Amino acid sequence: MNDPGIPFRFRNRSEAGRDLAASLAYLGAGKPVVLALPRGGVAVAAEVAEALHAPLDIVLVRKIGAPFQPELAVGAVADGGHIEAVINPGVADFVPEAWIEREKARQLREIERRRAVYVGDRPRVSVAGRTAILVDDGIATGATMLAALRSVRRANPKRLVLAVPVAPPDVLAELRAEADEVVCLQTPHPFGAIGAFYEDFHQLDDAEVVHLLGGASRPSLPDR
Repeated sequence: MNDPGIPFRFRNRSEAGRDLAASLAYLGAGKPVVLALPRGGVAVAAEVAEALHAPLDIVLVRKIGAPFQPELAVGAVADGGHIEAVINPGVADFVPEAWIEREKARQLREIERRRAVYVGDRPRVSVAGRTAILVDDGIATGATMLAALRSVRRANPKRLVLAVPVAPPDVLAELRAEADEVVCLQTPHPFGAIGAFYEDFHQLDDAEVVHLLGGASRPSLPDR
């Protein structure tokens, strides 16, 4: 048994994905679609998609940083088939609206560029009327996941499931209102950093993401 003062650590994202897939196995019969947040979420989601024999696609999210401190999130913008922007009013109050709009447009251009790199001209997997499982390797503040959930919701899935290996309980509680169901393997408190829960938490490069997406199961979906 693990020391209660030391969090359980996944060996890597692949192991976390397999463990998460086991908790999602009951959804397999419903022909779900698995959606990953690149980069790290793709390695987790690829295992889930393989186990559930489900198609895998991506939801690209970019943080909108403050001009005076880029790491401070003014908000986030996501493209899961529909563009969705989430703004943090506590920070945005100190940033000119025109600057936010320019930065949002810049991040959307970067989203388009990254999608072209990751999947080329491959068409999106439709989630309309399906169960959509949105996967990342963990959640910290929840800002990017909130934008992703709202973007996917606008694509009209029948059911929207948030699935992650680890997340802080307070953030997860806030996100529950945005999903029909939440599956999370660990909700430690205090939380710290996502990387603390992985032995190998290296930053995936674009080549790894392209390889994982290229090898993922992409079965055709039955007609509704």
